[in-house]
Amino acid sequence: MGWAIALHGGAGDIPLTLPPDRRHPREEALRHCLSVGVEALKAHKPPLDVVELVVRELENNPHFNAGRGSVLTTNGTVEMEASIMDSTKRCGAVSGLTTVVNAISLARLVMEKTPHIYLGFDGAEAFAREQGVETTDSSHFITPENIERLKQAKEANRVQIDYTQPIPQAPAEETEIPNGDSQLGTVGCVAVDNHGNLAAATSTGGLVNKMVGRIGDTPVIGAGTYANNLCAVSATGKGEAIIRGTVARDVAALMEFKGLSLKEAAAYAVETVPRGNVGLVAVSASGEVTMPFNTTGMFRACATEDGYSEIAIWPSKHD
Repeated sequence: MGWAIALHGGAGDIPLTLPPDRRHPREEALRHCLSVGVEALKAHKPPLDVVELVVRELENNPHFNAGRGSVLTTNGTVEMEASIMDSTKRCGAVSGLTTVVNAISLARLVMEKTPHIYLGFDGAEAFAREQGVETTDSSHFITPENIERLKQAKEANRVQIDYTQPIPQAPAEETEIPNGDSQLGTVGCVAVDNHGNLAAATSTGGLVNKMVGRIGDTPVIGAGTYANNLCAVSATGKGEAIIRGTVARDVAALMEFKGLSLKEAAAYAVETVPRGNVGLVAVSASGEVTMPFNTTGMFRACATEDGYSEIAIWPSKHD
């Protein structure tokens, strides 16, 4: 048994022609965050601390759709969400954040400082102020790049919604800005230590041009995030599809009830979701790691105690 860590910066329709100026910063961020996580594990920090630390780093990077880089709602606002869980099944989640710098840390405080699991919107913001976590004006999160993304998404979806009719499919999930950038940049991290303790953390800004109040899979325990004594999972992709498939919990359930290996369970969970909708990173209590996806690509990285490491975007020979 050895430690292992895996992290992602989102899965989606990532074109092979992604320009270097958009690819390289993300690859460097993955490399940096992987190094941060590995050093923390080598220093014997608990996996819960490790995944929070790594996701905070990813949230602070404007190249990913979480924290500083969160995409905008149809009203041009940010609504961030996150969740965290460990192998004892303790968990915390938040949604609808507009001023909290690191949503993942507030999710952990919900887990540790309240009798609840999930806080959202005004209540979550009030709890953040009560706990003294770092907040900032919401304009901090509204980057020029995401203003442009919203503009492009709106132009691509000029459909007047008639609320007397069935609500159409969530808008602009794969809309790309002109240089071929993917909009699906949810971040997450999973880790296991030498004692088999596990943790998972996931954070996102959601979907560009999403309806105000929309909640995705990221803060839904069992959908975007799950951990128990067998594995830890963080998912990314189209939230509605991931919620319907209870993707993260499915990995654990297949291991528990079917006796599948981590790799087999994760592959099956991904295969059962419609193609182009999901990716995940997962580690097992015995130190296995896997990073399957059915999208064009997934920004991802992993490392294990035996010296293996990988940083990749598109399918590789190991997938």
